[in-house]
Amino acid sequence: MAVNTILLDFSVDPNVVKNNSSVLSTNIENVLRDFLSGLKTVSCFSLDGSSVKIYTAEPGILLNLRIYTSGLVTVNIDYFKGDKQEAILSFEKCHELEKLVKERVLEIKRAQSLMPLKRGLFIRYFPTSDERLLEYDIDSLVFEEATPFQKVQIVHSKSLGNMLVLDDLQNIAESDLIYTETLMQRGKENYRDAEIVILGGGDGALLYELLKEKPKEVVMLEIDEVVMRACAKYMRSICGNVLDKYSGPNYKIIVGDCMKSLEQYIKEDRKFDYVFGDLTDVPISDSLSGELWTFINKVLQMSFKVLKPSGKFMTHLTGTSSPDCIEMYKSQLNKIQPPVTFTTSNAFVPSFLEDWVFCQVSFAKKAVE
Repeated sequence: MAVNTILLDFSVDPNVVKNNSSVLSTNIENVLRDFLSGLKTVSCFSLDGSSVKIYTAEPGILLNLRIYTSGLVTVNIDYFKGDKQEAILSFEKCHELEKLVKERVLEIKRAQSLMPLKRGLFIRYFPTSDERLLEYDIDSLVFEEATPFQKVQIVHSKSLGNMLVLDDLQNIAESDLIYTETLMQRGKENYRDAEIVILGGGDGALLYELLKEKPKEVVMLEIDEVVMRACAKYMRSICGNVLDKYSGPNYKIIVGDCMKSLEQYIKEDRKFDYVFGDLTDVPISDSLSGELWTFINKVLQMSFKVLKPSGKFMTHLTGTSSPDCIEMYKSQLNKIQPPVTFTTSNAFVPSFLEDWVFCQVSFAKKAVE
């Protein structure tokens, strides 16, 4: 069940609005009356230099027509659609309305109709790395719980399977093995007998795949137990049974702040062959200031203190459509002491619907010597 919102945009010469705004409004209204049953005017008023008319129509349609002095004309139509109910205004009908307005209202120069936006009890729209909006074929909310750290949801997508969503941001789906394999550089890195620490990784996918490589030990540091509990139940195709118990022959899961565990490892002078930063993405920002960048820099500084000289720090960055943010991250790597070198790799992640960037960092040879 969802409220469908249809958006139609038109443009006219600004002089038409200045000289004949009421005529333009009446002409568009006449088309709407012929197209929609029982159209009734509810209210008319001026708002910030524009004229606004609000209507109702059958069955249960709310419509507003707004004409701006710039020549922009918008028509917004809201109506409720149940799960088994036929769409009152399909995209085909919406496109038909667009054509009728353009044909019968001679002042219209340009017209565009958008497919209905579906606004319901669960989210169907998630942002890309550069803050564009993508629509997913989500048909149900599988799990939801607010924790002290974040809102945890698992939703079901017809094409992607179950999908973990944290604070309304898409995280990982059952379709996304390529994400985990690129993060760990499967086939390029040798994890046999390695000592590994994962920062975050509560969905269990990375832990599950690393254990297939026969490491000596993997320690996963995850702060939110709810994420693990939800994924253990609803996303077993990506995490197997590794989240059922918090320890096994060659792994253990520590529930808590990964920063505190890293501080303890630094005190103990414990070193790892690999540190995985499976935490927040590189933020979309214009500068290196802010809480997230501070956190990212702290993760980098502490991670290299627990890496062996031959060790590597592996992490994900953001989408290729945000190159400036990727360059900002690289600039922080160039400041690390002792110096490090790094490579990047890309992979198209199905549930992200975009190319994602991953980073592999190791100490520079001079620093090791």
